[in-house]
Amino acid sequence: MKKLFLLSLVALVCAAPTAALAAQLTRADAITRIETCEAILQEFMTDPAHAIPPSILQQARALIIVNQFKAGFFLGVKDGYGVILVKKADGRWSIPVLISAGEASLGLQLGAKSVESVMVITNDQTPKLLFNQRFNVGVDAKAVAGPKAAERERANHPIIDAPVLIYSKSKGLFAGATVKFGYLSRNDEANFILYNTQYTLPELLYSDWVQPIPEVQPLMNYVQRIAP
Repeated sequence: MKKLFLLSLVALVCAAPTAALAAQLTRADAITRIETCEAILQEFMTDPAHAIPPSILQQARALIIVNQFKAGFFLGVKDGYGVILVKKADGRWSIPVLISAGEASLGLQLGAKSVESVMVITNDQTPKLLFNQRFNVGVDAKAVAGPKAAERERANHPIIDAPVLIYSKSKGLFAGATVKFGYLSRNDEANFILYNTQYTLPELLYSDWVQPIPEVQPLMNYVQRIAP
């Protein structure tokens, strides 16, 4: 009975942050998420220690920008959000589509900590894993730490053949290190609010049925400029 109670408590603690965020999301919140992800990408690209090399961006078939945080008492609960853009056959980038990002695991430290990451997806298949609602980065798709502009001599290393290259400001993460990032999942409800549409992630990424709204255009323009 005691074990059952503890398991129920674990499930409740893990689910609570995501449920709360979903219930409270407004269009202004959704726009703020887009703007935050744009700022994260720009910060990475303007910092010589963390910038993604142009040679890597040229191979990008999708970009995922993630803002996570850690919180919890007995559990380290990672929760957060992100955006994904895919590169279409004609070289144009899709509109940014909001996703959820998180991980619940034992042993994380108490308190809260922001974790910002950029993922460069190097094939056309990996983004479509989100069609199945959710996938685990590093499990369902191999993920390694990507080479940075400050490490140009490593840019031609075979690691760039991995489907997911992760860029994070975490110390001690060297190029080629295997990474288990956590999960990414669809957040169709957030996109309904942002784009005022009932189209879901597949249509938003791979069709032209929904036109960009003014608030997402700066991120699209920036991505098109750094990864033409």
